[in-house]
Amino acid sequence: MLHDIVRDFGHLTLGTRLRRVGEMLQANTQQIMQAHGVDLPAAHYPFLAALDRNGALSVGELADVIGITQPGATRTIGQLAEAGFVEIAASETDQRRKQVTLTESGEKLVAFAKENIWPGVEAAVRDMCTGLEGSFLDQLAAIEDGLKKHPLIERYNSKNEPPSDRKQT
Repeated sequence: MLHDIVRDFGHLTLGTRLRRVGEMLQANTQQIMQAHGVDLPAAHYPFLAALDRNGALSVGELADVIGITQPGATRTIGQLAEAGFVEIAASETDQRRKQVTLTESGEKLVAFAKENIWPGVEAAVRDMCTGLEGSFLDQLAAIEDGLKKHPLIERYNSKNEPPSDRKQT
């Protein structure tokens, strides 16, 4: 059996391990969202949440509050606009600056997610992290192992009613 080389290198490959855990969490969250009839990448939700919490934001402000590069934010915002969840318009005070706002569809999706998806996902992740001990690397290993043994969707489904009656339209 081959060893997990990324795990074996410990602190040296911490960034890779964190990215790997993030990708596992997003993939699992994506499955939960699809079970609710929502066909939107899980990575787009922080944008919707930021706009819901803060109101209209510029592309640069969205990039800052989410902690990603501006080109990455621009790409995601474009996809959200194409899907009809956000609107992009020139700022009233500076025509060079683009303001992003939720559309009515975006507001409905956020309201649906706040009620039907986000609480269960948060509870599933909290459940996975409960009782972690040891060094940060040991805790990270426990999270990786926990996601492999009991994926987030399994944890979510064990604590939430099936989403079939609550699908987003």
